Amino acid sequence: MIGEQRQRLGMARRPVPVFILVWLGVVAMMVLLSPHIFKHRFPDVDDALRLVQVRDLMTGQGWFDLHQYRMTPPDGTLMHWSRLVDLPLAGMIRLLALFMPLATAEYATAVTVPLLLLLGTMLTVGKLAHEKLGLKVATLACAIFALAPMVPAQFQPLRIDHHGWQVMTIAIAMWGIARRDAARGAIVAGLAMAAGLIISLETIFMSAGFALVLAGRWLADHEQRHNLVRYLQSLAGGLLVLFALTRGLPDLAAHRDAISPPHLAFFVIMAAGATALAMVRQPSRALMLGGLAGCGVAGLAVIGWWAPQILAPPFAGLDPLVREFWYENVGEGRPLWQQAWVHASAEAFQCLCALGIAIHCAVRGDQGLRRWWGEYAVLLAVAVVSGLLTYRSIAFAGLMATIPFGWFAAQMIARWQSAQALRPKLLAAAALYLVLMPYPLMSVLYSVLATPEEDALLDDTDMTCAIHRTAGLLNRLPTGTLFAPLDIGPNLLLDTHHSIIASGHHRSEAAMHDVIEAFTSDPETARRHILAHKADYVVACVDMHEVLLYEKEGDPQSLAARLVSGNPPDWLEPIALGGPDGLRAWRVLPRQPARTLSQR
Repeated sequence: MIGEQRQRLGMARRPVPVFILVWLGVVAMMVLLSPHIFKHRFPDVDDALRLVQVRDLMTGQGWFDLHQYRMTPPDGTLMHWSRLVDLPLAGMIRLLALFMPLATAEYATAVTVPLLLLLGTMLTVGKLAHEKLGLKVATLACAIFALAPMVPAQFQPLRIDHHGWQVMTIAIAMWGIARRDAARGAIVAGLAMAAGLIISLETIFMSAGFALVLAGRWLADHEQRHNLVRYLQSLAGGLLVLFALTRGLPDLAAHRDAISPPHLAFFVIMAAGATALAMVRQPSRALMLGGLAGCGVAGLAVIGWWAPQILAPPFAGLDPLVREFWYENVGEGRPLWQQAWVHASAEAFQCLCALGIAIHCAVRGDQGLRRWWGEYAVLLAVAVVSGLLTYRSIAFAGLMATIPFGWFAAQMIARWQSAQALRPKLLAAAALYLVLMPYPLMSVLYSVLATPEEDALLDDTDMTCAIHRTAGLLNRLPTGTLFAPLDIGPNLLLDTHHSIIASGHHRSEAAMHDVIEAFTSDPETARRHILAHKADYVVACVDMHEVLLYEKEGDPQSLAARLVSGNPPDWLEPIALGGPDGLRAWRVLPRQPARTLSQR
């Protein structure tokens, strides 16, 4: 008995081994259930394009040069992705390539890095939950990473794009502002959110949420004012340093979709204004709130004077054709209410349950933790709003849901163990199942309530093209420029030596318009676009959703319709690739010069 007590006490003092064991269990489940890892297929085209960007960096492209030169040649397309994500990927590939072939090193890195990010995030959340709620809740919170909304998807093997990094920076900031050493914690949170914002502006809501919590502390206690100042100073300072290190002088343009100089000015104004307010010995609440609001207005005014276009959302003003055929079909970047009902309802239900649990604990929970739970509920509410507006940001709320769910699971398990009758045991188990795994129930409801149009949203076309395996067949062709649908562009860049016109990345909006218009218009219009871009080949996966959409919504005699039916225009020469019928390629024939009267 004494030995068991000592063992439990040791685990409570050193919980990291416990969290690592839980992580290994979560990893095992993710690997076994992954539809991608054994097929060597990236979960998303962004992951493929990320590896292309890393390869370019490793083969000599400049650190500050973020152009993808094989997209929309000859000038290329300037990407908005951060080198902060490229660096660890390139470093691990270099390290592993010392012991294995480069291709194997790339694959091992793509599998390993997301799982290591998951470990770092779980350890951070586990440490926070352990400090506040004990080992049992912390262990359950870590285990719930496997069930939290959108979280497993952002840390799955081969998910090497930036979303997992964003989630981890938010976890670090959560832990930072909850530290007993509030001064250092505010600095940690500010630096973490600076990294998150440099990686992607999608964390802007969460950075504001942490500022809101610290402002609330200032309102409650004037002595807490310096913590908001430290947070804003470290946020602004971190952004300035990271911008200089990852963007530098070559790109000082004002971008909507990435931190740029006008954004930096806003954060510097906020930090300077808060610093000045904190110097006032005893400001009234009205002065404090008015001063902070005034700083925000001043920062926005500077942006409005400098670059008013960046006050609009990143996709405002998007070309109508690109919006209709591309943006409105990219589910993860659109609001939650525009998603398939079966997914949105389950994830929204879980987020609201987590928020309800946090509010309950803030109102009726342990007296010593009510304030912390109240702040946690505010941050979780901000994360839920962020996820409502951008579907993939549900992962932020999913991350924050792990601790409330861990607390709830501990309560339900305790009720199960203490109950003598069957009914309370079943109620506890049912409540736990419903909160943690609502998707099966929502699927049943969906099958009863869904309309045919909603069913079509979940219908994945059975593609024989399998571009992740077959793109390499195009390497037999002399190097050239491929005129191809947007969704296969990143895989063509990754697995071939060719260039492409555009992919589903909005920085190449004009080229995206040309690709879409070519596939949805008559052959003569298509030919004009293809020749304007000096494309050597036309390539298409004729059974993929994008091409079938072009066929359905475009001109009845559109290029897409002609290619799908196997009746290409006479200026396209079929090329035998020797692969599946779904992948087809044609050589673009030059225009024949008009014949003179004497030739006739």
